[in-house]
Amino acid sequence: MGAVAPADHLHVLNDFLAAHDRLFVLTGAGISTASGIPDYRDRDGGWKGATPIQHQEFVRQLSKRKRYWARSLAGWPAVARARPNAGHQALARLAKGGRTELLVTQNVDGLHQAAGQRAVVDLHGRLDRVICLQCDTRLARRAVQDLLIEHNSGWLHDAAAIRPDGDIELGDVDYEVFNVPDCPVCGGILKPDVVFFGGAVPKPTVARAWSGLEAADAVLVAGSSLMVWSGFRFVREAARRGLPIMAINRGRTRADDLITHKLDDDCGALLSAAIA
Repeated sequence: MGAVAPADHLHVLNDFLAAHDRLFVLTGAGISTASGIPDYRDRDGGWKGATPIQHQEFVRQLSKRKRYWARSLAGWPAVARARPNAGHQALARLAKGGRTELLVTQNVDGLHQAAGQRAVVDLHGRLDRVICLQCDTRLARRAVQDLLIEHNSGWLHDAAAIRPDGDIELGDVDYEVFNVPDCPVCGGILKPDVVFFGGAVPKPTVARAWSGLEAADAVLVAGSSLMVWSGFRFVREAARRGLPIMAINRGRTRADDLITHKLDDDCGALLSAAIA
């Protein structure tokens, strides 16, 4: 993989898109930053701020659930208001033109579907859904927002420093006084229908993604550093099979030594210009 001058990025991407018509598309947080949802990592792949909540912490510790849901109560409205940007819309146009085999996203914001994308695998789930860990009841996140408000009257905090999973920095607050609602059906633990760090992606979800890669003739990565194994494995397997791999991302990726075409650029703006 050689460096490409910024002036040549659009030309290189256009050539790549013209050469492949069964793309496996993998997107990460970088595709949603223009919609007001920030990414987790800096240009070197390191964390921005504190690490996200871990799966076992959420499941085992009430104090962690209090902290998560208190911050989510403040952060959810901004996520709910987010709308697809030019990058989401460009990829949706590419799919409508029959050029995409499958789009796999590591994001939990649902913005690809909102842009009109149909064949989408939400690798890490969806933030607009909530599940009960005991009885498997599914609830809309907006309904859980009403429950959170009902159980915590007066809990109003400024929304600032939002994060990709709807979590938000609240500063020095007493989370112990926050009331976490139980499942309205069985009284079990409510959890956003997302894969927290340390959790496992459901096997059927992974299987569907593998099927999409099997049928693809190239891979397009947009806005992902690929630092998380759940996404990196598809690029590693694509490289093993000798598939061309295009990555558009600000900064380095975990797969820089596997990628055949790397563009250090704004993925949304570049994709919008190419898929016009």
